Amino acid sequence: MKIEQKSTALPVVTRGEGAYEFTAQISNWLVSIGAVEGILTLFIRHTSASLTIQENADPDVRRDLVDALSRLAPQNAPYRHVMEGPDDMPAHIKAAITGVHLTIPVRAGAPVLGTWQGVYVLEHRNRAHQREVALHFLGQMGE
Repeated sequence: MKIEQKSTALPVVTRGEGAYEFTAQISNWLVSIGAVEGILTLFIRHTSASLTIQENADPDVRRDLVDALSRLAPQNAPYRHVMEGPDDMPAHIKAAITGVHLTIPVRAGAPVLGTWQGVYVLEHRNRAHQREVALHFLGQMGE
């Protein structure tokens, strides 16, 4: 079996604080490169946004998650780092709590996710951004 690797960067546009699913873009990329079996690593190239795998059926789950993170790192706390606005330091804390990378197995050319799981960018800032997620597949490619 020959092991190969492919990489790309996916843009994910956000409209402010929230959870933005991009599972379909990941799946489409895996198909486009001919991925068969292996490991997919995702890494968001930002310090005020993060990645998570979360339920994709009930949107209340994602809203509750965003609310819970806001309670853990409120904007009105006495932070030292305030030069980029009141939402910036809480965004850094939320990204540190939730993480900036994921590893997902790939089988039969698709990410191995549960029935109700989706891959999300968690935007922790109040305004819109274009986030960049680096994808790296390592594994067997189709012929």
